[in-house]
Amino acid sequence: MKNTVDRRKTRIRAKVKGTTQRPRLSVFRSNKHVYAQLIDDVKKQTLTGASETELKAVEKANKSGRAKEIGLLIAKKAAAKKVTTVVFDRGAYKYHGRVKAVAEGAREGGLKF
Repeated sequence: MKNTVDRRKTRIRAKVKGTTQRPRLSVFRSNKHVYAQLIDDVKKQTLTGASETELKAVEKANKSGRAKEIGLLIAKKAAAKKVTTVVFDRGAYKYHGRVKAVAEGAREGGLKF
């Protein structure tokens, strides 16, 4: 029997699929860190990823500030791979707080979704 979080994640993943031209921007948040990945579901491979452990300069920022920096970083890495549009996958998380900050940072970085 699935709990509410698993059902929400399954429902969202059924609607969100990444392709080679438009990969899926998947966000994972733990209590301490935020992670983002660009995933091609057709080839079943991760194109690139970003995590807070890569950020050294913004250690003083709050969690939402660091999440926005992750969005900017993943957008920069996506531009290096010549990816301009993505499908946003919030997972089982609601679209607010750190998840929203990642999305806003990615949009500021140049990604379209």
